[in-house]
Amino acid sequence: MKSSLVISVGMPRAGSGWYYNLTHDLVAASGGQDARQIRQTFHLQRLLTEVNCNIGTLSFYRLLPVMVPALLGNSYVIKLHAGPRPLAKVLIGLGMVLPTYIYRDPRDALLSAFEYGQRKREHGRGGEFSQLTSIEKAIDFMADYVRVSEAWLACEQALHIRYEDLLMGYETEAERLLAFLGIQKEAPGIGRIIDQYRPKRGRAEQKGTHFVKGKIGRHRQAFTEEQLERCVDEFGEYLERLGYPV
Repeated sequence: MKSSLVISVGMPRAGSGWYYNLTHDLVAASGGQDARQIRQTFHLQRLLTEVNCNIGTLSFYRLLPVMVPALLGNSYVIKLHAGPRPLAKVLIGLGMVLPTYIYRDPRDALLSAFEYGQRKREHGRGGEFSQLTSIEKAIDFMADYVRVSEAWLACEQALHIRYEDLLMGYETEAERLLAFLGIQKEAPGIGRIIDQYRPKRGRAEQKGTHFVKGKIGRHRQAFTEEQLERCVDEFGEYLERLGYPV
């Protein structure tokens, strides 16, 4: 693949860590660079945080320094949950930034976020999702990310991935990713990486994949009738357009 910055964008709790690590390892095995090493070499620790090199937002002041390694011939992958911004749109249009976007039924995603926050509180920890003390708060939280999802789904240059399709049709989705990145499936090491990230391979043990239960449709048993109705009010049009049962 040609030198470029790959941004692995995802709805929270939609397998974004899983997909990021799959993408990262494929790029690194195909002549690209390890993003953690790029972060250290180019002193980007303040901009690319956490295990998965999360850029936070695509603001001009964050994206421009992160583009420098790619402009110097290094392909690498970073992670993001936020929406596109003007500079990013220009670079995407020029083919200098390659975006992938993974999304999920927002009802399952918000349930996973709520449960993750609940586990953190039980262990006396704060941070990500710990403020989601009720399903209602989680619905409000996910509403913002549905708007982000709309923006990425409108980006024609992005590779769009349904979490449910990745879980149920992993082989097909892996081949779509390879084609998007311009990587040959037969290239050395690629088959091993694809096999390594298959569902049910115990990826929960790998830090940064965020792959725990991942079951489809769990919200139907977990939510009250009122919560289900609230989700339809909040996400109904989005759900219908993307083929999720309402």
